[in-house]
Formats: sequence, C-alpha cells, structure tokens
Amino acid sequence: MKNFLQKLIHVREWDQSSKTAAILFMAVVLVYIALSFINISESEMMENASVTVKEMIEAEKDSSRKRLTITYNDFKAIRYLSFSTGGANAFHEAYIGFAGTVFQADEGFGKFTGQMVNYTYRMLGIGQNLLHGVKLTLLLTTSSILIGFIFSVFLALGKISTNKIISKVSSAYVFFFRGTPLLIQLFVVYFSIPGIFGFSWRGLFDLGDPQAVYKGAFVAALIAFSLNSAAYCAEIVRAAIQSIDKGQHEAAKALGLGYAQTMRHIIIPQATRRMIPPLSNEFIMMIKDVSLVFAISLMDITTISKTIMTSEGNYLVFLPALVIYLIVTGIFTWLFGKMEERLSIYE
Repeated sequence: MKNFLQKLIHVREWDQSSKTAAILFMAVVLVYIALSFINISESEMMENASVTVKEMIEAEKDSSRKRLTITYNDFKAIRYLSFSTGGANAFHEAYIGFAGTVFQADEGFGKFTGQMVNYTYRMLGIGQNLLHGVKLTLLLTTSSILIGFIFSVFLALGKISTNKIISKVSSAYVFFFRGTPLLIQLFVVYFSIPGIFGFSWRGLFDLGDPQAVYKGAFVAALIAFSLNSAAYCAEIVRAAIQSIDKGQHEAAKALGLGYAQTMRHIIIPQATRRMIPPLSNEFIMMIKDVSLVFAISLMDITTISKTIMTSEGNYLVFLPALVIYLIVTGIFTWLFGKMEERLSIYE
C-alpha cells in the first residue's frame, strides 16, 4: 500500500510539472504568434530608411554595380533590417521591427539587440541549405549516434564473445578510438585517408555542385564521428548486457534457446532500458564535440560564429552561440529525462 501511494504521488507530481511546462510553452507560442501578426512588414521598415539610403537604392536599380548591402532577418515576431557600404565613406544603418513599431538599431541596446538577432539568424541557417548552422549540428549529431550505436552492438557482442580473435579485434577497436583525440581522428579521415588512397571527398559529388566541398566534408565528419561514437557506445552496450543476471542466460538455455535467440529476445530488450541514461549523455557530449568540424570548415554553429567574429571583429557573436548550444542541449536533456523516467528499471 505504501509503495502504491508513493507511485501515485510521483505520477501526480510528474503530471503537474508536465501541465505547468505545457501551459508555459503554449503561452510563449501564443505570444509569439500574436507578435508575428501585429509586427511591421519589411516594406514598412524600408520606409524608415534615411534619405541617403533611399537615394542609393533608387540609383542602383538601373546599375549593375552594387555598393549598398541590405540585410533582412525575419523571425516574424522580431525583424532586423540593415544597410551598409564599404570603402572610405562606409556607413551603417539598422532598424528593428517589434510589436508593430520600428526602432533604431545603430547604437546602445538597439544595436546590441539587432546584432543578436542577425547573428542568431545566420547560425540557425534559416532560409539556407540543409548543411548549415544548427541544422548541420543536429543532423551530424543524430546521424553519428545512430550509426555508431548500430555498429556498437556488434562491437559489444564481439568484446564479450568467447571467440578470442573477435574479442581481441573488438577490444582493440574500442581501445584505439577511445585512446586517441577525436580531432586527430577527424584529420585522419578528412586528410590522411584521401591522401593514401588517392581520392577527394568532394569528388564523391558532382564537381559542378557549389556545395560539393561542404558535402564531402560532411561525409568525412560523419564517418569520423560515427566510428568514435561506436567505441564509446560499445562500452555502454557491453556494460548493460553484462549487468543482466546470469541466471537468465541459464534459464534461456534450459528452455532450449540458442545464444542468438537469448540475446535477441531476453537479454538485449532488458539491457536497452539500462542503456538510456549513458546513451543520453553520449548524445549530449556529441552535440558539443561536433563543434570540432570548424577544423575542416564545415559551417556549424561554432564555425559560423568564428567567421562572423573574423569578418566583423565583434566578439559578441559568441553570446548567441552559447545560448543556442544551451537551448539545444537543454531540450534534449529534458526529453531524455522524460524517456528515462518512463523506461527506468528502478521503481
């Protein structure tokens, strides 16, 4: 009876916290939608440009030479518009559209807000190709963990195999990838292997494709991160399998089940629940490890931040990058936490 009441209280607390989170989320969504409807349009923001900017826009309509750079970032609820030129007479003019009002963004808090909106927009890769910013980070992380986990199951079974050759080979693989830096592994896959075998990663794609270099780098990074993840996941899988009571192996044998059947129907289903917490940690770690792709010029969050900092000389760009990483890891930490609560072996 006591245990039943404790479970009931736990469920009610979980439901209450979930309801609170859902209400807050819906409130944020509704406010965002409301601000999107009442916000000012791009054309209306353009009307607030100075006379100088308007004259330059008119002058460049019939000219092939463009001196004026126009940047427009649309987050619906908040919009950013800037005009800039280079050279000796360079100037910059920026505006923010929020809650149906246009604000100057050339100095003070307005300038800071405008920069944060612009940098965040660029790092999220809104309106750009798939291999960009946050999308690249999440795609590379998810793909690497998925491929690595599938490979790790075979490595784990290989390590605990009674066949000494398979066991030694699997153990050597895990030792190698856990004992060497991930950055060096990335360099070996991206630079050394093509040099040894005489090919290029971009050559795997149509050379006329302007994204061939980046797609080739993505494939190389995916291979490197998947191989690395497999080594760490293999130890997680091995530990989970060996944590299952040996009596279940003996019971399965008594029922006439073979090794493969025992693993598939009895051991692995139970071990899977025990893998969730460490696999969640591995996923979170991989999100941050993916930032190493800046070394091969893949445009993830870190690379874009560094590029913006180099081109504009503004170190504030790392603030939205930090917040984006924190939000992404926070979301996945919460999701994995809920998954662990539902599938936990401990009650």
